[in-house]
Amino acid sequence: MVVKRIFRLVVLLLGLWLGFDFVSYLVTEILWFQEVGDLPVFLTRIKTQLGLWAIAFGITAAFLLCNLDLAHRLKYPTDLGRVAEEQRGSWAGGQRRENYLLKESGLRLRWLLPIVLGLMLLVALMLLHYGQVVFSFWHPDLKKPLISPPLPPRFDPTSIGQLFVPELQIWQLGLVVGVAIAILWLGQFCLKAIAIALSLSFGAIVSAHWDKILPYFHPTAFNRTEPLFNRDISFYVFNLPILQLLEFWLLGLFLYGLIAVALIYLLSGDSLSQGSFPGFSLVQQRHLNGLGGGFMLSVAFSYWLQRYELLYSTRGVTYGASYTDVTAQLPTYTTLSLVSLAIAAFLLWKTVFWLPTKKAESIKIAPIFLTTFFFLLTGSYLIPALVQRLVVQPNELARERPYIERSIALTRQAFGLEDIDVETFEPDDQLNYDAITANSLTIGNIRLWDTRPLLQTNRQLQQIRLYYEFPNADIDRYTLKLEQATEKRQVILAARELDYTAVPSQAQTWVNEHLVYTHGYGFTMSPVNTVAPGGLPDYFVKNISGPTATGNGGALQTSSASIRASIPISRPRIYYGEITNTYVMAPTKVQEFDYPSGEDNVYNTYDGLGGIKISNWWQRLLFAQYLKDWQMVLTRNFTPETKLLFRRNINERVRAIAPFLRYDNDPYLVVADAEGIATRRDRITTDDQLPITNYLYWVIDAYTTSDRYPYSDPGNYEFNYIRNSVKVVIDAYNGSIFFFVADPNDPLIKTWQTIFPELFQPLSKMPVTLRSHIRYAEDFYSTQSERFLTYHMTDPQVFYNREDQWRIPQEVYGSEQQPVQPYYLIMKLPTAASEEFILLLPFTPTQRNNLIGWLAARSDGENYGKLLLYQFPKQELVFGPEQIEARINQDPVISQQISLWNRRGSRAIQGNLLVIPIERSLLYVEPLYLEAEQNSLPTLVRVIVAYENRIVMAETLEQALQVIFQPQKPPAPAIIRSVEEASS
Repeated sequence: MVVKRIFRLVVLLLGLWLGFDFVSYLVTEILWFQEVGDLPVFLTRIKTQLGLWAIAFGITAAFLLCNLDLAHRLKYPTDLGRVAEEQRGSWAGGQRRENYLLKESGLRLRWLLPIVLGLMLLVALMLLHYGQVVFSFWHPDLKKPLISPPLPPRFDPTSIGQLFVPELQIWQLGLVVGVAIAILWLGQFCLKAIAIALSLSFGAIVSAHWDKILPYFHPTAFNRTEPLFNRDISFYVFNLPILQLLEFWLLGLFLYGLIAVALIYLLSGDSLSQGSFPGFSLVQQRHLNGLGGGFMLSVAFSYWLQRYELLYSTRGVTYGASYTDVTAQLPTYTTLSLVSLAIAAFLLWKTVFWLPTKKAESIKIAPIFLTTFFFLLTGSYLIPALVQRLVVQPNELARERPYIERSIALTRQAFGLEDIDVETFEPDDQLNYDAITANSLTIGNIRLWDTRPLLQTNRQLQQIRLYYEFPNADIDRYTLKLEQATEKRQVILAARELDYTAVPSQAQTWVNEHLVYTHGYGFTMSPVNTVAPGGLPDYFVKNISGPTATGNGGALQTSSASIRASIPISRPRIYYGEITNTYVMAPTKVQEFDYPSGEDNVYNTYDGLGGIKISNWWQRLLFAQYLKDWQMVLTRNFTPETKLLFRRNINERVRAIAPFLRYDNDPYLVVADAEGIATRRDRITTDDQLPITNYLYWVIDAYTTSDRYPYSDPGNYEFNYIRNSVKVVIDAYNGSIFFFVADPNDPLIKTWQTIFPELFQPLSKMPVTLRSHIRYAEDFYSTQSERFLTYHMTDPQVFYNREDQWRIPQEVYGSEQQPVQPYYLIMKLPTAASEEFILLLPFTPTQRNNLIGWLAARSDGENYGKLLLYQFPKQELVFGPEQIEARINQDPVISQQISLWNRRGSRAIQGNLLVIPIERSLLYVEPLYLEAEQNSLPTLVRVIVAYENRIVMAETLEQALQVIFQPQKPPAPAIIRSVEEASS
């Protein structure tokens, strides 16, 4: 009695704790979404998730528990002798005869034991499989590009094998053995507990896929059809995932119900201790037939869906349904589905209408169905293999041609490759100094500083304190106001964030973590093409000034009046950034560290719009439970104005609001006066009541993706459809988040706009000052470029033979080979009237190193989002990056100089080799850095320029260009080598 009371008390306390935990989660999430202005998004999502969980859990639990209770009533009693006597005619108590009518043949122990153990193994494996599916998305990594869980794999022999890869874990083996022992020992109770566990798992799995279920009810037509089933693409993107999720659920539901009921019957009547099982009674057979019929219905549904999954087959020479899939596998799946349906109908008929007679028992219909099903299942593997080997392979191109055409066409559609404009670029080798002068904006923005050496230099010169960090550097363009005109300059921008993990361990207290070290401060901006004395970056914006008599302390230092007039700075505090991983409370009785001033520190109090007020005790209690931080309840440092700023990492922040989008790996900082971006724009007041405006904003590119676009080859990606549909802007001081639709023609984003109309705004609503900084997304461009290496070939025969396969060239960075990365340039395209900001990547043929073309992505104005391919004539030899690198490294004078620098204590670093198209010619530029092996401070020491058959290494780009194009007047000593001379 005491044990029961203790057990009930423990259960009650556990229930109260779990309830409190859920309430704290729900309330804090509501308050956070209310803070960022997206509460309707959360309410729609949570209502959908709770509804889906209730439906999936309720149906699963009701179905399984009702069947288990029914089996408990129909199972054999312990005294089988009484049952046998009743079977011989002594029916008592009005019990119907068929309830205990046994088949003449039963199961002996040598058959009964392996069957029971096999069924127990299946139960354990099901529990393991569905448990792993749940835990795979239980705590999603909010820094991954996409946190939405993929569709779970169905429970089949293939997935069972994957459970124990790469090796059998001890806990997995223990679970299997433990489940078997528990079923033998506890029987019905254990099976019910497993049923509850599976019900919870199905509820969690279905609710986790809310982002696939909501679009199912709001689909947008693609107005494109795939050629095999002639269905609109929207069926595969919006409907098929839900049908596959339903299949996953039904297969697990009926399979466990069938196995669990069979185990109850097989273990009843002390069959194991008696050493035999007398056979299933008539009512038991009816019950099993009903469950078997439901299971076969789900199998028929599964095979019907597998017909559509052939559109993602990898069997043939290309992606999608091949000749073998269409002519052999598709009819097999159709037949298997119909046979499964017939078996299900037969079993259900036996459940409802079948009566035991000798005539009926003599007609063995079920074995006929099962035998037919077995041969068809075998044929689904054997027949396609024979067709592939004997019919397709001897004449593969002719058989596969129409399917190759389908894959090419739909892959190009899915990755946005069909809109690439192709131009022929015929180098005329007529570049001269006059042309160089005429293209001064392009020349003046050639990138000599790579982000990696710049970040290393920043960490030495601009980090100021140990706890500051420059996590990233980004390339952008800014318009500078000169005396008589404006000038567009390409710059590298790096945010100075606060990294609390770098605070000395002795100072890592709760107060410092959450009340004092709350934000980063400022940024550096440097042009990509100029060098300060000593080979260091020539900063436009740097340092932090100390307090002054006029109260202008904390301002960032600028290099000139034109920079101060062009770059809005104000008080650049960064409360939301890439490494702001702590939650903070402000304002409090403890002042926040603002910025260092010499040996002292300057302090400040946050007065932005971000954060959730925690003035009430119940709010602090709920947040303490949510964050697992009970110091929040005990501290006396809070004031009535104190707010909690959490989820400050911008990557986690946007994923929490819109987890259905895939996000770019490289958020970039923009400095702009974004007047009118929203009513929550930051207006703060200093001590002297002067309004100061925040000018720092993060921009993140977001993508809509799908892995269900028919015939589209995903390559090594997790998706086979992608669009850069959204630009996300985050206020670095207030934390406000804005989602702007950049591609309104994308069907996926149209669907999400229908679901969350208050979340998205058109790109036209973005302030012009911010819109001038949007750029073609690098991850999107890299994905398209990689797919274009193969899918620029549109002729099926050329594609089949891979006659024109391209690749991304290699370059030497430092001393290691690496693929050339896409790079931003300000340049004038051959077909354009003026310079613009583009993203560029050169291509080379697979087996050769010469250039075959280059792909330009445009970012400015009305041309934003357009792709241009400039293809070189195949009969002309145009040097590729690897050939230029080889000639640089083989040159005896240049390589000797590099070797001298590589002596002990320092090393020379060859930077990114840039291919610069200028008019109808190509210029190759590679910076050369020198750094010490310890306390690395890279300096730009030389610039290498190659044009036609000449290679020049000089101290500056201007010197190198003058030496190449005005050799009669070299401004300074330079190393000049002819390509022919260097290679002879």
